[in-house]
Amino acid sequence: MTVMLPSCKIYSFSGASISPEIKTVSVDYFTNQATVVNPSLSQELTEALKDKFLTRTSLSLVDSDGDMAFSGVITSYTTTPQAITSDQTAAMNRLSITIRVHYTNDFDEKSNFTKTFTRYQDYDSSLSLSDVEGPLVNEIVSQLVDDLFNETAVNW
Repeated sequence: MTVMLPSCKIYSFSGASISPEIKTVSVDYFTNQATVVNPSLSQELTEALKDKFLTRTSLSLVDSDGDMAFSGVITSYTTTPQAITSDQTAAMNRLSITIRVHYTNDFDEKSNFTKTFTRYQDYDSSLSLSDVEGPLVNEIVSQLVDDLFNETAVNW
């Protein structure tokens, strides 16, 4: 359901507030330039961002040069120890993913940006990364996509 409010933007109950002249969105493939590479991360991040805009807005997805356009790179994929115990071992580890995003809006140049976004999830150090990597990556990607959506489509 969409409601028109007098500020010249369309507000939906998904939280999006996108100017009515914006009709399309494009999402370039996020290349992975991290030192450690998860082979499915680029595809997962790219598709999740596309899906977010397709399911939460009425915008049409185009291959390139959308009214709203995203491009970017995965710059870091790291695991670091957290919560060091008294015997100097880590009780928790942290998987962090960092992306650098370039966003353009053809109808509002002031909103264009190039920014870095980082999200992480902690996991028990008794588990190996390979034991927990799938669900952790899914959660981190979801958080990163929410950050991008909120930054570009939610302007309350």
